Amino acid sequence: MIQATMQDAPLSLNHFLERAGRLYGESELVTRRPDKSLVTHTYAAFHQRSLALASALQAAGLKPGDRVATLCWNHHAHLECYFGIPAAGGVMHTLNLRLGADELAWIMNHAEDRFLIVDDVLLPLLEQVRDQVSLERVIVFPFSGMAVDDAFTDYEQFLAGAPTGFQYPEHDENDPVAMCYTSGTTGRPKGVVYSHRSAVLHTLSACLPDSWGLTAGDAVLPVTPMFHANSWGVPYACVMLGLKMIFPGPHLHPEDLLDLFEQTRPTYSLGVPSIWLPMADLMDKQPERWALPAHMRMLVGGSAMPESAIRAFARHGMEVTHGWGMTETSPLASVASIKPELQHLDDDARFPYYATAGLPQPLVDLRIVGDDGVEPPWDGEVTGEIQVHGPFITGSYYQAPDAADKFTPDGWLRTGDVASIDRHGYIRIVDRTKDLIKSGGEWISSVDLENAIMAHPRVAEAAVIAVPHPKWAERPLACVVRKPGQDVSPESIRNLLAERFARWQLPDDYIFMDELPHTSTGKLSKATLRQMHEAGQLPKTE
Repeated sequence: MIQATMQDAPLSLNHFLERAGRLYGESELVTRRPDKSLVTHTYAAFHQRSLALASALQAAGLKPGDRVATLCWNHHAHLECYFGIPAAGGVMHTLNLRLGADELAWIMNHAEDRFLIVDDVLLPLLEQVRDQVSLERVIVFPFSGMAVDDAFTDYEQFLAGAPTGFQYPEHDENDPVAMCYTSGTTGRPKGVVYSHRSAVLHTLSACLPDSWGLTAGDAVLPVTPMFHANSWGVPYACVMLGLKMIFPGPHLHPEDLLDLFEQTRPTYSLGVPSIWLPMADLMDKQPERWALPAHMRMLVGGSAMPESAIRAFARHGMEVTHGWGMTETSPLASVASIKPELQHLDDDARFPYYATAGLPQPLVDLRIVGDDGVEPPWDGEVTGEIQVHGPFITGSYYQAPDAADKFTPDGWLRTGDVASIDRHGYIRIVDRTKDLIKSGGEWISSVDLENAIMAHPRVAEAAVIAVPHPKWAERPLACVVRKPGQDVSPESIRNLLAERFARWQLPDDYIFMDELPHTSTGKLSKATLRQMHEAGQLPKTE
């Protein structure tokens, strides 16, 4: 039997770190601080500081596999954690700073975090959980520039006092490097643990031209929090390619982001629809206020982005690409690129494809399975649950023996998303399994209704939920946010929907709210809306 002659070199994030220091030392990392001033570091400094963090952690007693939690905004020091912690043999555990104190404490205890690196501006949040967790050392990054209290370890002094001559410990490519917890929309959050191997393969897949398509000329501004599914993996990609990164810090309001876009000129950005939708409205109202970078590209994920919003950004010369994934998929699992046989389509005809969840990423096997366990045809009509399998898809959850039902007998991850796939392979997600509306024995897609409602020129955001009905079991209820100063009647929305949907699919009632509830990761929280409805806390219908 012939044997392959290739060297057996483990896939490793350490390679990315060394590559950045050796090849891209002059590339820049720009951070907006809490006072909105900008500070710039080079990749050469990033490389040195990441190794200093690794050395300091080892000197502090870090053992292989120990969890080091981070409670931080997006900034250069958080990027150092992404590489310094695994370089030392530790596991970076990003904490969602938007969680409530009880849930945050539960996650920290479940992960058994030994160390914590926290922004000084987030110490009030730490104080809410301090008595509920056991941490051996709290290291405070002086993000605001203020002196760090003597009760904590100053991050900068921690790095300055690190032993010199750091040597990477030996590791296997399957050793853990990071962990994130799911949003816990169904039960307790579940931990997903990533490896060197999964992180490298995900990065290589995501950087392909028909995915992120990042090149040496790009400057990347991740609005997606670095505590949310590793900022979709883009920090690893930027370090691998030595790209300029721009970190927005804590200022994520649309006006603040547009100001930062104008000031720093990014070419690529990433975020959830709740960030981008009000931004498009601002640009429509004040088209002369911001001189934005030409042909700026954006990846949108987390929930569906309506085609109308993608077209709105195009009017301002900005290109939106839709992606889909989960914490469990590292997370990018599909991207809405245009296939070779569709390249002849003009720009207008491409928008419906941009609004889909796109095509499965290389190395991701994807299928849809009906309630009967059968895979339906890829005809764009019949739906089923998305199931995925691949080298950067989780095969289990951390210490969660009750989660076996999340995986099929043949080892595929059950995502809980319901979709159809057309003959070209484009995925159209119609709902989460728990959000589908079954009325009179027929399914209604809340996502389709929401996207259609948000095409109304005076609607800012919409959510559709199922409410009990004595005859039909469930009926759709539309919760709508008007654009500021705009008047929207239920009849005008109903007339718009009637152009696309059968009468029985239309919502029975419409309520108007000042804002809709969102999860800690920026997704619409339909569970909260359902709870509010059950408790009689929603406004009256109109």
